[in-house]
Amino acid sequence: MEPLTEEKINFLKEKANAIRESIIEMLVEAGSGHSAGPLGMADVFAAFYFHILKHDPQNPDWSDRDRLILSNGHICPVRYAAMAHAGYFPMEELKTLRKLDSRLQGHPHRTSLPGVETTSGPLGSGLSQAIGLALAARLDKKKYRVYAFLSDGEHDEGNLWEAAMFAGKNKLSNLTALIDRNNIQIDGFTEDVMPLEPLKEKYESFGWHVLEINGHNFEQIVDAVSEAKVIHEKPTVVIAHTIPGKGVSFMENDYLWHGKPPNKEEAAKALSELRTLGGKITSEHQ
Repeated sequence: MEPLTEEKINFLKEKANAIRESIIEMLVEAGSGHSAGPLGMADVFAAFYFHILKHDPQNPDWSDRDRLILSNGHICPVRYAAMAHAGYFPMEELKTLRKLDSRLQGHPHRTSLPGVETTSGPLGSGLSQAIGLALAARLDKKKYRVYAFLSDGEHDEGNLWEAAMFAGKNKLSNLTALIDRNNIQIDGFTEDVMPLEPLKEKYESFGWHVLEINGHNFEQIVDAVSEAKVIHEKPTVVIAHTIPGKGVSFMENDYLWHGKPPNKEEAAKALSELRTLGGKITSEHQ
């Protein structure tokens, strides 16, 4: 991984903001979908697709690529937007989100879109899928790394904890999980619906190396992934604290935006805020 310079950080900020704009444009065109989670994870996806991942948009099936598994498939607009900006498919295709015959389904479908590693939708399954890939890499003596992106709300699912125990027991050091700790799920705040804390200590008790970061800080995102690469005795989980709806003032920290798209007026307001922010980022960069 190349050094994270100030210039690269500014580039990543611009990419993340552009990804957020694309998310809003996709959702309002679709008339359905999730807003808060995708906006909150835009910085993480920008960091991965434009700095961290070993991948090739022109050769998405490259055997030595890193594998990125999106367990909480409902936030796929952020993955689609990041992939389009990275060159996996034309930008204009983003407007087909959730439409009939679109490759950009409401949850990712592995055989529909090159570059998507697994089909996801049922929450709690992604970590098990990532474990299978990490075990395969070990058996095949491959050097690629496996990243599993998880939501905090899906930790209500028992099968996720079975997977966490298995990964710890088998010391899958080529596996890094990243939890979007935004504290919301569709029915409310996580700690009201089904308390998760102490989350760090739970993972540690299952044999994981645990890091906690600000999921909007590029230095912390990159440093956490770099640290995970030098932990050889156990898998690593990064608890990334994020703001749901990040970048759009009326969506931030409001769980009601977990599972709904903006209407045309709300989208116009959101895009105005994001474009103003984008202008500030660009002017600071120049």
